[in-house]
Amino acid sequence: MNATFTASDAVELAVLERNGFIESRHIGSAVVMAADGTVVTELGDITTPIFPRSTLKPFQAIAAMQSGVPLRGPQVALAAASHVGSREHTDVVRGMLAAAGVTEGHLQCPEDWPQDTEARNELIREGKGPQRIAFNCSGKHAAFLWACTENNWDHATYLDPEHPLQRRIAEVIEEFTGETVQHWAVDGCGAPLAALSLTGLARGIGRLAKAPSGKHGNARAATVATAMLDYPWAVHGHGRENTIVMEDLGIIAKNGAEGVLVLGTDTGVSVALKMLDGNTRAASLVGLTLLAASGAVDPLAVEKVLDKIMQPVLGGGQPVGSLRLGAPVTALLG
Repeated sequence: MNATFTASDAVELAVLERNGFIESRHIGSAVVMAADGTVVTELGDITTPIFPRSTLKPFQAIAAMQSGVPLRGPQVALAAASHVGSREHTDVVRGMLAAAGVTEGHLQCPEDWPQDTEARNELIREGKGPQRIAFNCSGKHAAFLWACTENNWDHATYLDPEHPLQRRIAEVIEEFTGETVQHWAVDGCGAPLAALSLTGLARGIGRLAKAPSGKHGNARAATVATAMLDYPWAVHGHGRENTIVMEDLGIIAKNGAEGVLVLGTDTGVSVALKMLDGNTRAASLVGLTLLAASGAVDPLAVEKVLDKIMQPVLGGGQPVGSLRLGAPVTALLG
């Protein structure tokens, strides 16, 4: 059976401590890659494929733009987003659908409640239920539909792996990651999902992140990277983890389901990691620490960001512990 790396091939990336007792352990694998594609840090198995999940969205956005979709400003960021379904998010997505000449009914992502509390409460007050446009991938799907309109491709089959758009997405993923996709599956939103190694994923994100400098020579990649940093609220949401990292550190940050995180600096240094238990709560702690340990970002700036985004372990409503780095990560700090 096809499978990702095993626990015996992983390392302890983080632990949760409560009142001086290690309650939980997050094992996984991570890689730090230099701008030239060499591996700087290797923790665990970084060659066995994983499902990158939503960390592939920037490449899907690039493919949509290569297909003639004239995305602008926050539309670009929404095409690469895992948004929280706020009114601000869904207004942009509705504009994308209108420009494509389609409706919310054409979206094939699942219905969902907004993760944004205000938007969710508004739907409840209006007597409405879950909406496709509130699903975190609706911006990506709107870009897919827009690509179909621009090319006279079939809208109804836009998620079929053999659809022209999906074939182009596969080509973009392989171009940026430098890997041939060995296994395909169906993502949570219904789109085709490529299995890649953490090494390939880091390579792809590094190329994306440095694209605005002209070092990769891809104008659409430069547009996607720039838009993600110009409109970080669109990629995640105001006050959300990835948004804060991008706002405060100026680096690409994108979570994926099942414990995946990618980070990329404008110099092309990148991180890709996978928590084997699928939990992302320690992903930013580990990923940002790895970037700081490599010298790619200022450790003091990282410390300030972690103070904002890391939640304490509570007991009776009071802090009694915290997430801490695992020994293989702390060993890199000297």
